[in-house]
Amino acid sequence: MFFRQYELGCLSLYSYMVGDETTGRAVVVDPQRDVEQYLSDASSNGLRIERVIETHFHADFVSGHLELARATGAVISYGPGAEADFPIEVLAAGQRVALGEVELEIRHTPGHTPESVSVVIWERPGDPWGVLTGDTLFIGDVGRPDLFASAGMSAEELARSLFRSLHSQLLTLPDSTRVFPAHGAGSACGRAMSSAPSSTIGEQRRTNYALRPMSEDDFVAAVTRHQPVAPAYFGFAADTNRHRHDLLPEHVEGVALTVDQVVDHLSAGGAVIDGRSPQAFASGSLRGSINVPLDGRFAEYAGDVVRPGQPIALVTDPGREAEARTRLSRIGFDTVIGHLPDIERALAENPGLAARADRIAALDLAEWATDHDVQLVDVRNPAETEAGSIAGASVVPLARLLEGLSGLDGERPTVVFCASGHRSSVAASTLRAQGFSQVADVLGGFEAWVAAGLPVTAPS
Repeated sequence: MFFRQYELGCLSLYSYMVGDETTGRAVVVDPQRDVEQYLSDASSNGLRIERVIETHFHADFVSGHLELARATGAVISYGPGAEADFPIEVLAAGQRVALGEVELEIRHTPGHTPESVSVVIWERPGDPWGVLTGDTLFIGDVGRPDLFASAGMSAEELARSLFRSLHSQLLTLPDSTRVFPAHGAGSACGRAMSSAPSSTIGEQRRTNYALRPMSEDDFVAAVTRHQPVAPAYFGFAADTNRHRHDLLPEHVEGVALTVDQVVDHLSAGGAVIDGRSPQAFASGSLRGSINVPLDGRFAEYAGDVVRPGQPIALVTDPGREAEARTRLSRIGFDTVIGHLPDIERALAENPGLAARADRIAALDLAEWATDHDVQLVDVRNPAETEAGSIAGASVVPLARLLEGLSGLDGERPTVVFCASGHRSSVAASTLRAQGFSQVADVLGGFEAWVAAGLPVTAPS
């Protein structure tokens, strides 16, 4: 058997290639959109990628099934009930896909979505070698059942399906069966995932909170509460994965834009994403740009504050323009028109277009807020605010910031904070780009506030 796990850390994504070295036949499961690594590994190991199996219609990234099908002619497969407007082969519950001596067994495991499947890997007769659990079972967690709720099924209905899938399809596997999930720590597809890339059924039975002995009703309560707010682009990505769409170009030439072109782009309703660090952005940026640092969950946060289809111009540290474009393409944001090179020089030559970002220390905020009519905005997720917030702060999670603008006053001095100061720079720059007149964010975020011994209250 050939088996390889691929990790895409910036989206907390795991994908897989499983092959039979005696026949050269291989399958890729849940591929990311840029597929060169699968093609390279198949070629160097004498394998032919014959099939792409999607464990479900993903919401957190645009998958590479169409790109792999273009490159290899692979069949695209989903689980029972899946419908798409491109050719797919629906795999039946219990169906075995033989690659030679290696076989893949399809287990229908609805709950995260109705069509979700898990893929059991059999290398030889006896116990199964492992199982690819998609978004049904994670290391330390299970798939959230609320993302599909807007499509006609309630979170409770999906949670009940998930309970049955776990107990009738996955926990019936031997304890020695290796578990390989589709996501790890940091993904918004669950709330308590481990950073471990794999586990076993037995270990998860002992340690996973959602697999402890409990009634179905208790399980539903446990997995439907305190889920993080879904990133704003999730609905767009899920819909994109169901439909034909433009394929990722095999080669893209970066387009260098002039300052005048970027200013015209902003005036026409486009977005400028500045991928530099919050510190560099604060020292000088193009007025109207949004700071989404590349060294972080760049695509996810960009998908929170830029609308799907909105044209995008990029500002990055030198040489990182292609990286930014690729990472945006992984969530289906393909509307990058180009990049502004040498931002420091551009601002020096056009000082009237330059802006500085205000960042305030926690102690200074405590003193300043007592004498000013400050609008405090907490952009953490609801579960993060359970330990408290700053008195008077409104909780507007980053993923809901654009839709929550009408509830904020753009004329009042506004201070934004998150947990540690990363998301707050994204949020504060978004508010400035939306016309808010005076916005600052808190250095070190709520953690700095608590460390300074300042008072904490229940969030509003």
